[in-house]
Amino acid sequence: MTALAIALLIAILLWPSRRLPRPSSTPSSVPKPIDEAMVVDLASALVSAGSAIPSALHALGSSLPPGDESDDALRASRSLLMGASWEEAWAGSSGRLVRLASALEPAWVDGAPPVVMLHRAAASIRARRLKDSQEAAARLGVRLMIPLGLCFLPAFFLIGVAPVIVSMGMKVFG
Repeated sequence: MTALAIALLIAILLWPSRRLPRPSSTPSSVPKPIDEAMVVDLASALVSAGSAIPSALHALGSSLPPGDESDDALRASRSLLMGASWEEAWAGSSGRLVRLASALEPAWVDGAPPVVMLHRAAASIRARRLKDSQEAAARLGVRLMIPLGLCFLPAFFLIGVAPVIVSMGMKVFG
């Protein structure tokens, strides 16, 4: 018995250990997606602080991580400063700042106050995100019914109901 324990201990010590993969020390080159509602809120803060729309777009573009969103904001800022129309300034954009552009358009074209439209756009983004998460939670509830029906209900029957039926049958017939 002692020899078996010693052999088991040696086998455990000599067995190659399984290690978890270490995360790479280099950061990934793909930037994480930005929160669109946060960008709209930042634009709202810039505009409510007195910044003009082109300078607000330039500040947003320079503060966002490098990528399509920052390029679109910087390009739109430069185009608006050079006298391009709103559609020309946002032409060729990736479409990830569409709600920001649509919220700022009435302010640029018609002179409407942009802060109200930006607050509405941010609230709309958050409401849509909440609705999507609630729908996903409802779908999850439906998907969880399959394991319940296939695993838990037969187990409940075999552990809870079947012994009662067998004991009652033995009393009646036995």
